[in-house]
Amino acid sequence: MKPVRIRTLQSTDAEALLTFELDNREWFERHIDARGSAFYSVQGVTDHIAAYLADFAAGTWHPFVIEDEGGKIVGRANLKSIDMSERSAEVGYRIAQSACGRGLATLAVRHLIQEAQLHWNLKQLVANVYAANIASAKVLKRCGFLVEHISRQEGTEHDYRFGLSI
Repeated sequence: MKPVRIRTLQSTDAEALLTFELDNREWFERHIDARGSAFYSVQGVTDHIAAYLADFAAGTWHPFVIEDEGGKIVGRANLKSIDMSERSAEVGYRIAQSACGRGLATLAVRHLIQEAQLHWNLKQLVANVYAANIASAKVLKRCGFLVEHISRQEGTEHDYRFGLSI
């Protein structure tokens, strides 16, 4: 695997992040909930970053970007809904379609686990995955997550909830 860097999202990432999101919009929308159309502009992404960084400062979110060897954003990973009283958080990640199959999702989840332990002193992580997103479920299992719950709501796609005690 070529070298990549995972770092905390920065306010200066707006244009690069917008490019990443636009280039992969259709790909992501096959696997996760779609974003509103207002997001897909420099102002929309700038506002998105500002909100994430405010949540990071408040201790409820830790947003990361994954950059390839040339500094291009090829993925995102987040600790979200950080709950210090429960010492838990949810993990989320998305990898560019062009970067899939290189182990970046596994690398991202392992990074989130490490940050959850070292930076946040968390003990429990969860992840929610659509049943059709088999690749994501495999990544979570590879990283030690176990299926905790299967949601079978009529008229919706099945969701799987994975958990990891750390």
